[in-house]
Amino acid sequence: MRSIWNGAISFGLVSIPIKLVNATESHTLSFRQIHTEDGGRIRYRKVCELEDREVTQAEIGKAYEDADGTIIPITDEDLAHLPLPTAKTIDIVAFVPADRIDPLQMENAYYLAASGAPAAKPYTLLREALKRSRKVAIAKFALRGRERLGMLRVVDDVIAMHGLLWPDEIRAPQGVAPDVDVTVRDKELDLADALMDTLGEVDIQDLHDEYREALEEVIAAKAAGEAPPEAPEPAPGGKVLDLMAALEKSVRAAKRSRGEEVGEEAGEPAEEAAGAEGVEEAEVRHLPRGKRAGAAAKKTTAGKQAPAAKKTAAKKTTAAAKKSTSKAAQSSRSAKKAASTAKSTAKKTPAKKTASRKRTA
Repeated sequence: MRSIWNGAISFGLVSIPIKLVNATESHTLSFRQIHTEDGGRIRYRKVCELEDREVTQAEIGKAYEDADGTIIPITDEDLAHLPLPTAKTIDIVAFVPADRIDPLQMENAYYLAASGAPAAKPYTLLREALKRSRKVAIAKFALRGRERLGMLRVVDDVIAMHGLLWPDEIRAPQGVAPDVDVTVRDKELDLADALMDTLGEVDIQDLHDEYREALEEVIAAKAAGEAPPEAPEPAPGGKVLDLMAALEKSVRAAKRSRGEEVGEEAGEPAEEAAGAEGVEEAEVRHLPRGKRAGAAAKKTTAGKQAPAAKKTAAKKTTAAAKKSTSKAAQSSRSAKKAASTAKSTAKKTPAKKTASRKRTA
């Protein structure tokens, strides 16, 4: 990567030669201005007001315009001799916890590359010191004609620097917050928490610029002489005046997007959810929380267990009935067998007696 600035990091008495490299790049599609009637390019030309002629870049310099309109020329040599120690140095002035830096102050990001082999040792020392301390370094440096603040931190095995705005460049947010008294109920906060939990987290690497992709499709279609793709119909929306209803609808929509079932557990029955679009007022059933949620769960569990208990009791009764019937049948068979045996014995006994009487005679 091409460096945009050469200098050194001043770390106490340690000097680390470095090169400054842009850490970010813009993928925004740029447009040219044209004359709509014939498609001709519209160009801006740099013209000298006194001579009324176009001048080249080599003829253009810098100047400061005073309050009374006086023009004071400033040359590159003047800027090179500024009485500042930060003209070619990133001067570290303090080390602070990272959470002390307000994100509002952050500007462009740069990578600091060690310039040459002699810079490797002190560069690595500063990098490891930042890692171990879990702090960031606050520094001053001069770039593009002005002194700036910077924050140095470690990204992988590289020291990165974020340009920072000066504290007096951050505007106070006066008159921005709502100027009316608003009371937020705990139930509304609970639903907002539920929505945050349902939406979950996201990997920043998975996000991309959909607007740029759509714009590229339009450009490609027009370049091929085709009609540009039509914009999708916007999702129908309704004006919901009840904040609780809006939060509950948001929770349901987030759950649907994640493939979760949505019904009464989301705050209202599914058929009511489907017909909630376009209404200005909504009857809201709040999400169960705490003890109420636990009681509902117990009730549901008991309701699920009751049919099982009934089925078990029915099975036991049927088994007992079958067992009783089996015993009765067995008893009946035993009785029939005994009766048959008795008859057989009765028939045999008289025969023996008759034979005995004949022998006696």
